[in-house]
Amino acid sequence: MAQQPEAGRRAPLNRERVLRAAVALADENGIESLSMRRLAQELGVVPMALYKHVPNKEQLLDGMVDTVIARIDVPEGGTGWKDVVRRRVLSARRALLRHRWAAQVIESRTGPTPAVLEYLDSMIGAFRDGGFSVDLTHHAMHAMGSRLLGFSQELFDDSGNAAPSGGAEELAAGAAMAARYPRIAELAAGAAHDSTSTVGRSCDDQFEFEFALDLILDGLEKLHQRGWTSAGAGAPGAT
Repeated sequence: MAQQPEAGRRAPLNRERVLRAAVALADENGIESLSMRRLAQELGVVPMALYKHVPNKEQLLDGMVDTVIARIDVPEGGTGWKDVVRRRVLSARRALLRHRWAAQVIESRTGPTPAVLEYLDSMIGAFRDGGFSVDLTHHAMHAMGSRLLGFSQELFDDSGNAAPSGGAEELAAGAAMAARYPRIAELAAGAAHDSTSTVGRSCDDQFEFEFALDLILDGLEKLHQRGWTSAGAGAPGAT
């Protein structure tokens, strides 16, 4: 029996297949490489065939975000709110580390996508089921910010904090920088750990992320135990 032509064996095009291919393309080549034409080439179809499933580039990006967020693990029941939140946030971080472009795309959306809304709703539920008031939950969500989705914007990028190569101009520039901003220089020097440090030569992103996450969760736990309210704390606009 003659083999079927390649087109006959190709899986039918649907929204899920389009989104999977888009995620894979962004993973391999970066989000900047993604276009409807390039995606159509990857799928072996004409660009117009995509628009039945994703009407435009923005909806394609929304769908890609939802594909990534849907892969965040849901912790099994029977654990306290703090453990549930921590494990889910770290699961979100693992998902975003597998898809390095995702944080940038999430931040570019004009509003949360359906999967993000569902995820945030479940995180609010974790606080509320843990006994948090609506008031404290509201402030907890603000404090957690993008960490809920596994990423945070860092104040400093210390990727360039390696020791100078020794060139005269570079050494002079480094000395001038340190003289003008001594406290930044002090902090940068303190972050340049030796190779035996558990943190590494410079700041370890995962360590710093978990450090901040635990600070926030520990603080929220103390506020919850105290029965904290924004009105009692004298929040602006409180009555």
